[in-house]
Amino acid sequence: MIELRFQDGDASRIIGELVGRETERCAILLASRIALPEMDRLVVSRIDFPADEDYSDRSLISAQLKPDYIAQIGKRAAREDLSAILVHSHPGSAPPEFSEIDDDGEAHLARFLSVRAPGTVHGAVVVSAGGWCARRLGQTTPMRVVSVGPRLQVLFDIDGVSGSTPLRFDRQVRALGSAGQKYLESLTVAIVGLGGTGSIAAEQLAHLGVRNFILVDPDRIETTNLNRVVGAHVSDVNRYKTDVAADMITRITSDAVCKRVVGDVTRTAIARELRTADFIFSCTDSHGSRAVIQQVAYQYLIPCVDMGSIITARAGQIAGIHCRVQALAPGLPCFTCCGLLDSEEVRRDMMNAEERSRDRYIQGAHEPAPAVISINSTVTSMAMTMFLAMMVGVPSVARHLIYDARPPSLRAVSFTSNPNCYVCSPRGVLARGDLQPLFTRDD
Repeated sequence: MIELRFQDGDASRIIGELVGRETERCAILLASRIALPEMDRLVVSRIDFPADEDYSDRSLISAQLKPDYIAQIGKRAAREDLSAILVHSHPGSAPPEFSEIDDDGEAHLARFLSVRAPGTVHGAVVVSAGGWCARRLGQTTPMRVVSVGPRLQVLFDIDGVSGSTPLRFDRQVRALGSAGQKYLESLTVAIVGLGGTGSIAAEQLAHLGVRNFILVDPDRIETTNLNRVVGAHVSDVNRYKTDVAADMITRITSDAVCKRVVGDVTRTAIARELRTADFIFSCTDSHGSRAVIQQVAYQYLIPCVDMGSIITARAGQIAGIHCRVQALAPGLPCFTCCGLLDSEEVRRDMMNAEERSRDRYIQGAHEPAPAVISINSTVTSMAMTMFLAMMVGVPSVARHLIYDARPPSLRAVSFTSNPNCYVCSPRGVLARGDLQPLFTRDD
């Protein structure tokens, strides 16, 4: 399977530049190829719209680019190890299909690029007012097209929706529709941190019908976890949290597939496991792990929802309860832009045990934070509704929520993205894919 993934702003630019014009027009997408076990994912980092002088011929039903322009594209793709995706428009409002003219033109381009950039997956896209259609360049292999932003949209799918929906999802289908339910079942969702919020997220996702999971956590169940880790029993003490979560998921959904990743996401090999996900839940409480997760989210265009809660207590009495749910996706500000990451905490989290012991600025250990399952459930349910809004169109536009239990109040907040941010801006790691190393540790 091949999937083309780009930012929703790029999709709008392509439609605006190509569709509804008097003649066919073209665009060139350059993408980083991520070779995954069951899929090639092409993450678009650049778009080029040829100038009028770059065309050798252009009419209502055809567009041909000059050989020297194509040669420049091939040279650039080879030099930077990028995939080239050629986009062109079709007139009318019908769903587009590749024509015989397209087949002939692509055959020549595919041969040319196979020489200029051998061993690289290239693609072709045709777009009209009726939608999108995509395939591997010069072949009939279809290519899925996904637009990622505050909401993820599948612009062109390979399989479509087929088959019946299990009766147990009847009430859910009445809300989300059969297509929405089938889409949830097709997703691969990663959960980083299987503690108080992560275990609840796993349970809710299984009940929603998600079948493919990546479960990431380095820790084992301790006795002090039993009051808040859903699915854990006394007999699970000293078992890995990933195993306990996987057992719970398969009790709910017997055909679920759970990849168990026992390790710290601040390590390179563990963080790279997230690249195969369609969505990430960040349920960790360290600044270092959040820094890594946000980089993966923006660098690989994988939408993410992060959640956290703080209970302040004095002398055994709760003084305050505050929860936060934040989406990370192209077009939304990252933790860095929102001022939510402490660089000193990130530095410490990136150290190994020996480095920490030698650092004179680190004294003692962190005190365990208060935790109550009802509060974890509140913030996780807020995060799950945000996930449904981003993935299947539940009508909720907020992408950053703050909950205060005392008044009580739930409010949406907004921050401004830094146009020069090293994470979420085009000048940073945004859409860089495998071209940019992760800021992780290799020990």
